[in-house]
Amino acid sequence: MGRFFGVAGALFGLSGVALGAFGAHALRARLSPADLAVFEAAVRYQLFHALALVLVAILAERNQSRALQTAGWGFLVGIGVFAGSLYILTLAGQRWLGAVTPVGGVAFLVGWGAFAWGFLRKEGS
Repeated sequence: MGRFFGVAGALFGLSGVALGAFGAHALRARLSPADLAVFEAAVRYQLFHALALVLVAILAERNQSRALQTAGWGFLVGIGVFAGSLYILTLAGQRWLGAVTPVGGVAFLVGWGAFAWGFLRKEGS
């Protein structure tokens, strides 16, 4: 799983930088300030959790654990659902996706909780 989470984290990092540049240059004149702030929040959460995925991958190379796998999947699902729903919400105007976004936030919380649990149990070190 380490390699999978590492590749996913790197690709989410790459796409997060690209989306951030796209937002800063191409969307500034097209989105309202409120929608641009939402888009930027999606990029920020994607980039933070891309780094978290890479950290999970590095630790998983040293120690396979259920806590690390849960953390990795939580971060992966969180990026897809949380950031993904915000991108679609702002770019396609699908406001109903605002109701889906918290599911991604819960996935992030599960990921961080599992990460902490792994350290408490010494699985993640």
